[in-house]
Amino acid sequence: MKPAITGPTVAPVTLQFDPVSSNATFPLVARLARKAQMNVPDAPFGTLLRRVELPASALTATAYPPRLRPGTMKHASPILRNGWPVRIVAIVLVLLFVIASNPLLAETTGAANELAGLWKAKKRFGPDARGTLVLQRSGSAWTADMAGRIVPVSSAKGELTFTLPDNGGTFRGRRDDQGVIRGHWLRPGTQVYWRSTPVSASPVVLQPDGQNRWRGNVDPVEDTFTFYLLLQPQPDGSRRAVLRNPERDIGTQQGVERLTRDGNALKLIGKRGGKEQVVASGTYDAENAVITFAFPNRGGSYDFIRDSDESAFYPRGKQPGRYTYRPPLARDDGWPVSTLDAADIDRATMEKFVQSILDMPMDSPDAPQVHGLLIARHGKLVLEEYFHEEDRDRLHNTRSASKSLTSLLVGAAMRAGVPLKLSSPVYQVMNGGTFPPDLEPQKRSMTLEHLLTMSSGYFCDDTNDDAPGNEDKMWDQEAEPDFYRYTMKVPMVTPPGENAVYCSASPNLALGMLGRAAHEDPISLFDRLIGGPMKIRRYEWALDPAGHPYGGGGMALLLRDFVKLGQLMLNGGTWEGRQIVSKEFVARASAPLYHLRNIYYGYLWWGEDYPYKNRTVHTFSARGAGGQTVTVVPELDLIVATFAGNFSSRKGMFAASTDPIPRIILPAVREPGDDKSAPVIEREYVTPYGASKDGRRVAKKR
Repeated sequence: MKPAITGPTVAPVTLQFDPVSSNATFPLVARLARKAQMNVPDAPFGTLLRRVELPASALTATAYPPRLRPGTMKHASPILRNGWPVRIVAIVLVLLFVIASNPLLAETTGAANELAGLWKAKKRFGPDARGTLVLQRSGSAWTADMAGRIVPVSSAKGELTFTLPDNGGTFRGRRDDQGVIRGHWLRPGTQVYWRSTPVSASPVVLQPDGQNRWRGNVDPVEDTFTFYLLLQPQPDGSRRAVLRNPERDIGTQQGVERLTRDGNALKLIGKRGGKEQVVASGTYDAENAVITFAFPNRGGSYDFIRDSDESAFYPRGKQPGRYTYRPPLARDDGWPVSTLDAADIDRATMEKFVQSILDMPMDSPDAPQVHGLLIARHGKLVLEEYFHEEDRDRLHNTRSASKSLTSLLVGAAMRAGVPLKLSSPVYQVMNGGTFPPDLEPQKRSMTLEHLLTMSSGYFCDDTNDDAPGNEDKMWDQEAEPDFYRYTMKVPMVTPPGENAVYCSASPNLALGMLGRAAHEDPISLFDRLIGGPMKIRRYEWALDPAGHPYGGGGMALLLRDFVKLGQLMLNGGTWEGRQIVSKEFVARASAPLYHLRNIYYGYLWWGEDYPYKNRTVHTFSARGAGGQTVTVVPELDLIVATFAGNFSSRKGMFAASTDPIPRIILPAVREPGDDKSAPVIEREYVTPYGASKDGRRVAKKR
């Protein structure tokens, strides 16, 4: 520190501290000022302490060097005009003396703030094989040209397949009656977690490109893992830590609270179940300004470097500016677009809502992490916004919300003539038409409808760690790669239809029934019955270790395609005039059939009643962990869809997805005859969704 003298008496005082960005305070200044009988509040302590306000006398000590010429008063602080030279110099001298005479204080303050600010680490795990794929035929022989390799293609029963060397990926496809080759790219799993990620399938279309040649593009989702680390020094010298992980929300899951430092050794400390734990250990390289932490079960070692104010840690930068509404972009994806005004949704309210997302402080583990927001009314998109560097062309994991897509695919297949009924016995269909010998009576009575309503009776509750059929245990075990066989061996705890429990194995087995009954890959059924007609051209579908598409969740979609599921339901099963799912199936799927987690459940669709004006309106929704939702309000011809990243925070998840619907969005929706100039009043609402043992069938109204 050094005083900068200018003018005949005293110049502004320069108080320059460590060049780090922080929201912490420097209470020592206030304490010293109080000793000099001045009422000084704690001053913001950032890259440079610009000023210390002294409101009692309009006294200010400027801490940003003004570089004034001797005798210049142009940029001088009010101190020069209020005659306080003695006291301010006294404060500075005392401050210098205290820090100089207390090396431990100086060292503690510097160490605490040297690491303060926002840091980022990101690793990419592949897969590397991507880009243009060319298939060529010469006589009866086929070859594939991709990723710098030319490999032979096998042709058997009309199916073309090849695999790149070194587990680079596999293609499977067929020529349709238009001469186009349609198929899927099976990308290998990668080592992001302690086990590899699942193999997953994405659609590939190869168009004719000359004689006996077809060309297309392979673009699998890249596995990435990202960490943002916000460190905030506290008055006691400790460092508060917020660890954000948009892909899995690991920091919140592990309860990260603070960072400790011993020399250059660092530890991230979290708290779970009231007990502290070391989440990660690492080091600080001061010379290169790099923090390194090891996450052995999350891809290994990560190098953190400082991130800017434009970081994706914030919804749209630290200083987002004022939001102004713009209508959604018109695209060739089947969605007509319109405006909020044309849809009778109050624009000012929605602008205020989006602004609140942009301005949301990100320094809490429970801060809502909204990745995308779409609103459709009267069959048209009227609002489309993305945050945290997500965009309309980036696939996003829908988690358990894709259970609702499983329901729609079953309904579409039944309408298309696949020999499957809601009353079809599970074990009979899965066993090729006959029941296995010595099958217990309860399993013999289990039907497709029981799987669709989560009332199979299996001991498979995903919230019960002791349940052998819960989703985590099924994925973690390696003895049975076929998840259909695994589930059918799970013991029963209740008769089918008696009680609903949340069980991801049930919709997955329902998808297995569909494949067995149709004698066709469920993914191909989806392309033919839903994806093609509804222009859902990009997705990624996880497979179980046996190669079956997983029906219990985890499908990656674009948000504009995700919301189509809601519009299909709202339309009574039609899309652009084409009946895809029967109206009867839609009505049944969206009805409150069972109590589940204090709200309702139909055929893999949730139901909840929301307040609106002086009444309630029934809604049904697809819901996935973290805030992946499509909510349909039939009475208002309205759909709201969200992508979010609060995978480990129940509070953040609801705040980022469904909570704003009854609180903010519904009050902004007008009906014919409403006064458009009437103020929109936000209303209170707390969802009843939560833990409950009540899985009874909903009583029929008389």
